[in-house]
Amino acid sequence: MTQTDPRMRILTIPNAISFLRLLGVPLFLYLFLGAREWGWAVAVLAIGGTTDWIDGYLARRLGQVSRLGELMDPVADRLYILATVVAFTVESVVTWQFTAALLARELLLSVIVLVLRRYGQPPLPVHYVGKTATFILLFAFPVLLLAATAHGSVAAVAHALGWAMGWWGLVLYWVAAGLYIVQARSVVRGSRSAPAGGPA
Repeated sequence: MTQTDPRMRILTIPNAISFLRLLGVPLFLYLFLGAREWGWAVAVLAIGGTTDWIDGYLARRLGQVSRLGELMDPVADRLYILATVVAFTVESVVTWQFTAALLARELLLSVIVLVLRRYGQPPLPVHYVGKTATFILLFAFPVLLLAATAHGSVAAVAHALGWAMGWWGLVLYWVAAGLYIVQARSVVRGSRSAPAGGPA
C-alpha cells in the first residue's frame, strides 16, 4: 500500500466527525455522573448515535473511506456503549445482568483481536449486524433513562419500549460477535496454511 493510497488519508471530514464522537464519550460521563445534567448527557448520546451514521455515509458519499476511519468508528461505538451502560448501571437505570452480558461480549471480542494480532492480522471490518445493534442500543438508552425519570403512563411505555429495544440490540450484538468469530477463524486458518503453500 503506497503513501498516495486514498485509504491512508487522515484529514477527512468523516475522520473529523469520528474524532468529535470520541471526545463526546468523556463529556457524556462528566455530564451524567459528575454534573448530573442528565438531559444534556442524553443530548450528547443522541448526537453521538446520529453521527455514527453520518460519518459512514459521508465517507462513502465523498469517497473518503480511510483505514483510520475504519478503526476509529468501531472504537467510538464501543466506547459510547460501554460508557453509557456503566454509567446507567451506577445510577440503576439498567440491570447488572444486562451490563454483564454486554461486557462479556466486549471481553470476547478483545480476546479475538489479540488472537488476530498474534497471527499478524488487523481487526476485521465491522459487520452491518453489529452496526445495526449499536444503533438500536444507542436509541434504547435514552428511552430507558426516560423510563427511570418519568412518571405514570409515560414511564410505563418508555420502560416497555426501552427494554424491548435494549434486549433486541443485545441479541444482535451477540449475533454480530458470532459472525466475527467465524470470520476470525477463517483468517487464522488462512494464516496457518499460508506458509505451507508458499515457496520453500
